[in-house]
Amino acid sequence: MAAKSIDERSSSWTFLTHHARVLLEIARNPQTRLRDIAAVIGITERAVQGIVSDLHQEGYLSRSKIGRRNRYTINPDRGFRYPTESNVPIGVLLDIFTRHQRARDTDQTPGS
Repeated sequence: MAAKSIDERSSSWTFLTHHARVLLEIARNPQTRLRDIAAVIGITERAVQGIVSDLHQEGYLSRSKIGRRNRYTINPDRGFRYPTESNVPIGVLLDIFTRHQRARDTDQTPGS
């Protein structure tokens, strides 16, 4: 039996929430535009705006203006929101995904 593609699967749940995915995209590129995050994740720009607002209000990130663009700074020491993981900093999650991304990018560079 062949493995189903993501689009063919009947279940729509994922391990990471949209909030986590937005935070990861910002970690990968602190000057990314909200419309670019929306396109990568597959949600509306308005939804991304709401998520960034949530993350900012809860102290997970801060925003600063550089010219016409926003630059985001993540607070990696901020703990997860759920009580059983609240003592674990979000930097652990960010490190897992950004380290994996860097390794994958290194493996795909020409001549490697």
